[in-house]
Amino acid sequence: MRPRFITLEGGEGVGKTTNLGFIEDYLRARGIDLVRTREPGGTPLGERVRGLLLGDGEIDAQAELLLVFAARAQHLRDVIRPALAVGRWVLCDRFTDASYAYQGGGRGVPLAVIAQLEAWVQAGLQPDLTLLLDVPVELGLARARRRGSMDRFEAETDAFFQRVRAAYRERAAQQPRRIRRVDASGTLAEVQARIAVHLDELLGHDE
Repeated sequence: MRPRFITLEGGEGVGKTTNLGFIEDYLRARGIDLVRTREPGGTPLGERVRGLLLGDGEIDAQAELLLVFAARAQHLRDVIRPALAVGRWVLCDRFTDASYAYQGGGRGVPLAVIAQLEAWVQAGLQPDLTLLLDVPVELGLARARRRGSMDRFEAETDAFFQRVRAAYRERAAQQPRRIRRVDASGTLAEVQARIAVHLDELLGHDE
């Protein structure tokens, strides 16, 4: 069974953290050795960049995008590519689809610019499966804001998150074989049952 690269995407309040744990447990129970990581983050440099991006203060949209890709380049070199090279699966909380959604859709950075950085930094590497957890913006923000203090992104306007969601959904429509949209507005059991269908399909390809 060749190693696979799985990413989990979605806006605020879609339940990524809880469902990452479910996916990890589901795969490990089926004998999959995997690395769980996140973006921005995953390396000492990436975690410092994460602090900058989520902290207080304004950041220019171009600077934000370049910081994300700087962290991504280090993440690929130090974590993702080495794990795949030795046969381990990689499960990542967010990857480049988030750049298209947040910096492209949300901030208005030209998608062609993001695509250029993607081609340079990733050199053709793409996730094998991206699960896009999708809920209406109003529901997601209500969930996120119940958690208490908000980071720099969570404090954005509803209009910003509407653009983010639209960008994610457009990506999913453009790449339906890789990006599987999962309705995350139901109960946790319902959402995880939907996720399991896609994981089983991926695992079935290797049988």
